Amino acid sequence: MTTTVLDRIDIKILNELQQNAGLTNVELASRVHLSPSPCLARVRTLEKLGVIDRRIAILDPAVLGIGVTAFIQIKLEKQVQLSLENFTRSIDRLSHVMECYLMTGDSDYLLRVMVPDIDALEDLIVSKISRIPGVLSIRSNLALKRISHKTVLPIDSNQPVRIKPCHPNSGRAERPARSHYDAPQGKFDGGMGIDASRTPDHNAAGF
Repeated sequence: MTTTVLDRIDIKILNELQQNAGLTNVELASRVHLSPSPCLARVRTLEKLGVIDRRIAILDPAVLGIGVTAFIQIKLEKQVQLSLENFTRSIDRLSHVMECYLMTGDSDYLLRVMVPDIDALEDLIVSKISRIPGVLSIRSNLALKRISHKTVLPIDSNQPVRIKPCHPNSGRAERPARSHYDAPQGKFDGGMGIDASRTPDHNAAGF
């Protein structure tokens, strides 16, 4: 394997780990038709290059009582660098925010949040998000039912994949090889709910 192109075996390794990151090295080697030693060497190289970012456990939100998923659109008063940085830091501290995207269009940010119930969503919006300095408006929409959800990236083992260099400020430059298995970190997904929207002010707390 080169440092710039992933071959068919590399991609097979990635696809197997995307389906089940709990495979032992012996199991993984058997599935990609390698002996354990070169298989482990490839995995460590993929980790070093940042192709494998981390290994996680995907938890079932319904079993854990996390039944509401909402998509929240945020508009800031000013889209200046300081406001963006302050908002990003504040959002990073909210554990119920599963994803956050800087957007084009009418809203500045799109959040995907997961909470146990509507009361928890109201508390998140009114007591936390709306209090972030610079937030001008908030509009939330609740998911009624998850129709499709994928965690597997579409990479074709029949075609070589060229690794794109990481941005120097992304924090994902080439790194030391890790041990074969990192401690898993939990992630949630899924949910149900209804529609809701609001614009924050100091006199109202409704959706």
